[in-house]
Amino acid sequence: MRHEQTPIPDPDQGPPLGPPVGVERFAEAARLCAEGREDLARRGHAPDGVRRLRAFPLAEAARLAGLAPAALRKALRDDPALPQGEPETPGAPPRFAFDDLMRLRARLAAKPGAKPGAAPLPARPEGAAPRILAVANFKGGVGKTSLAAHIAMAAALDGLKVLAVDLDSQGSLTSLFGARIEDAWETAYPLIARDYAHARTAAGLPLDDEALERAAAMSPADVIRPTHWPAIDLIGAQLDLYWAEFQIPVWRLALRSWKLWDGLADALEEAARDGGYDLVILDTPPALGYLTINALAAADLLLVPLGASFLEFESTGRFFDMLHATFASIEEGEASGTRFEWDAVRCVLTRYDAAQQAEMAALMAHWFGDILAGRRLDLTALAGQAGEQTRALLDADPRDFNRETYARGRDAFDRVWEEMRGLLLTAWARDVDEGTGPVRRETEETR
Repeated sequence: MRHEQTPIPDPDQGPPLGPPVGVERFAEAARLCAEGREDLARRGHAPDGVRRLRAFPLAEAARLAGLAPAALRKALRDDPALPQGEPETPGAPPRFAFDDLMRLRARLAAKPGAKPGAAPLPARPEGAAPRILAVANFKGGVGKTSLAAHIAMAAALDGLKVLAVDLDSQGSLTSLFGARIEDAWETAYPLIARDYAHARTAAGLPLDDEALERAAAMSPADVIRPTHWPAIDLIGAQLDLYWAEFQIPVWRLALRSWKLWDGLADALEEAARDGGYDLVILDTPPALGYLTINALAAADLLLVPLGASFLEFESTGRFFDMLHATFASIEEGEASGTRFEWDAVRCVLTRYDAAQQAEMAALMAHWFGDILAGRRLDLTALAGQAGEQTRALLDADPRDFNRETYARGRDAFDRVWEEMRGLLLTAWARDVDEGTGPVRRETEETR
């Protein structure tokens, strides 16, 4: 039975509804948004359409070298062998390309009496394994992508080689790195398909379609692409990646012995080993689906961003409850002998306003205990302002912001990275002391 259409309200009571909206309007909205996205993205690129990493001003180079700007100027005058940078205009202060900045820090650190902080992070010790860090929470809008991007870039500035992996089909991390992904075969999807294909082969089953044959022949290198940051590579995402959420359970039904939670782990470890990456950073979807489960199963470090509010505290508690139910089920029933462990799990308060949220933050510290990070990401307009330029915070030129706003926002993000960096160094030190890599996800009996 067709119901009568609701009468259009009187203009004094509300705006008119207009004609009914059909599904074709969604296509039109998507097309217009795509055009707008391309227009905005071009603003973050050079005129030739290629995104390039900015040069770093002397004040920022001094900060990274642990020096006052005046002290860095003196060091440059006293030692012409140091990278001197290049001024944008005659008489302007020098600005440093990424590679020159790394050489400058290394040379300053080698000088007698060098101050702590002058050097990039020490190289990953021999015998220490690369680490995989997942940024996850099934609540959206908590700052996962901004935090993942900043950690990747801050780690690169500290001398680490980084692989950033976008597992969110919205592709926000991919956009921040200026990448364009054409289809699912340029995402992490074929790496999971490859794992399933190998499991079928191991079980003596044929690869029953061309897509699986194609995936079986691929390697992580086939989907890794460089970015405008010399020390950061990317596995990007786009909308078709979401198909994995539907395909993974289909594969599982076809082969019950396939460990669907482990579809990404081996590929990421292979990528880290072959690519010489020190740190792999996973930006996950705002949901506890199969892609997030794969990310968490592969991770050594888990970072959970959330706001200091009752609703976000409650939501994150449910997130942990679902994590427990999911992984305990695998341990107890799906794969007897498997034990999931992480080097560290930390909840990080984001968008924190001390004037309004101190009491709630104290309560959350009481209930979360040692999994709440000591550093908080203070509320700052900087991330949003940088995002308006289609850039991550460390991509944006400090001259484009109010000086105090930039300093405050940069400090907030850098403090979170400093805590994560400490966990990373501690994990590497433990590898060396114990002669082991990160905790394996499986026992030998269940491989």
